[in-house]
Amino acid sequence: MKKQEYIHLLRNALGEILTEELSAAPNELYLALKPKALSKLPDVCSLLTKSLRGQFVTIIANDEQSIRGLFSLYYIFSLPADDLFIILRVSVDAQHREVPSISSSIEAADWFEREMKDWFGIIAFPNIRKLAVHPDWPEEVYPMAKEFNPRQTIPRVKGTFDFRHVEGEGVFEIPVGPVHAGIIEPGHFRFSVAGEPIINLDAQLFYTHKGTEKIAEGLTPQRALWLAERISGDSTFAHALAFCHAIERICAREISARALVLRTTLLELERLYNHVSDIGSIFLDVGFSVGAAMAFQLKERFMQLNEMLTGSRLLRGMAAIGGLRRYPNKSQWNALHAELATGRVEFNSFIDLAMSASTAIDRLETTGVLSHKDAYRLGIVGIAGRASGIARDFRQDHPHCSYPHLQFKVAQHEEGDVLARMNVRIDEVRESFNILEQLHRQYDHGSIAATSEYREASGHALGYVEGWRGEIVHWIMLDEHGKIYRWKITDPSFHNWRALKVAVLNNIVPDFPVINKSFNLSYSGNDR
Repeated sequence: MKKQEYIHLLRNALGEILTEELSAAPNELYLALKPKALSKLPDVCSLLTKSLRGQFVTIIANDEQSIRGLFSLYYIFSLPADDLFIILRVSVDAQHREVPSISSSIEAADWFEREMKDWFGIIAFPNIRKLAVHPDWPEEVYPMAKEFNPRQTIPRVKGTFDFRHVEGEGVFEIPVGPVHAGIIEPGHFRFSVAGEPIINLDAQLFYTHKGTEKIAEGLTPQRALWLAERISGDSTFAHALAFCHAIERICAREISARALVLRTTLLELERLYNHVSDIGSIFLDVGFSVGAAMAFQLKERFMQLNEMLTGSRLLRGMAAIGGLRRYPNKSQWNALHAELATGRVEFNSFIDLAMSASTAIDRLETTGVLSHKDAYRLGIVGIAGRASGIARDFRQDHPHCSYPHLQFKVAQHEEGDVLARMNVRIDEVRESFNILEQLHRQYDHGSIAATSEYREASGHALGYVEGWRGEIVHWIMLDEHGKIYRWKITDPSFHNWRALKVAVLNNIVPDFPVINKSFNLSYSGNDR
């Protein structure tokens, strides 16, 4: 359907409570909820998800007192059938910062509502529990409000983490973290166990909050791009590209076909080395050292390919607004193709060997099950969602880069266990090889130069890519000087951390590491 058809349907169902607003991008439909109809917010969101089959994407809170004299909330829904995003804007009074909660009917919104209270003081009543701020952060200090000075020293207060306590005969708690063995980032987990089975898991994150969105305010897009590359190290290029995509949509900047091919190549190379690494780590956690060693050897090969092609093992320093910072020469491009052909053979041999190791596979099968019902209820995205039967992939649903011109299958399994999440990775690696082979044939077509000039502009738009973990969505508003006014980053891990708490139930504590690794969620991307 076209935009006007959606507007007509919504008005027929809800009456005249919505008004259309201007949008910079052709596949974004902005609708504003009239202030007098604020109580209808849950009904509108429920209609979008249940009747129109929209998928909840994110909520953006924005201090627009200098623009409109109030705060705004933007509720974003994806409609894959028509490659459309419906963005519902809700005005929030600056003095009485309260809106109805939608999380009772759209549980995926729960963390987003809790976060906007912590950062902006906007309460989605009755969802009032803390999420992102720790107990020693004082009440009524909102770090994302415009009046907050990030250079000030905040006096700390006393407080304790609000963990759920499970009581009963034989029940005891096991605390893990926040400092862990190895090099992973900090997160605190508290298990309640009765004997061996886990009966509850609580997690406290946001130890690595960097204030990325606040730091970016007032920066030019060119400077803020360096921040985008550092949101999550293993998704360096995907986050940087989502940022560029948003700026390009605001500025109506077109990208050359050759740049799109190389951007897509780098996204798939990022997917390749991370998936292979995760497969190896899963095998390592169940004691299959030979399989882990083979996977890590392959990962090193692919990271060396990244360095040969771009100068960076993590693909850093390549993204640029309007294209790329540099392009590989012909010999580098052909060397990449030859190395990938060898890598494909080695990967298939490794998988054949690994999947024949029945003792390792037995440890993965039926472990850490996330049912389709729970995955859908929680709004799980990316690998974890596809392993539980949710066919959600922005490469297919909202085609970007060169994906509209490529043939590929979205990997999907139904079992929802650790083995299914590993099998999704295996299938996606094989599809990545197919995609990279198609891209190799397309690279010589088209010029490097962009088809339109970069110009400063004001406005707002979404930028998005399907990263290797799942969909990465950035929403950016530029002020009248073309500088960052608001930047909202949504990493797939922010959607998916709650899935871990469900998947570990009734498993034993020794299985937690492999269940955790099968999701492999980003602390840094979640915390930003």
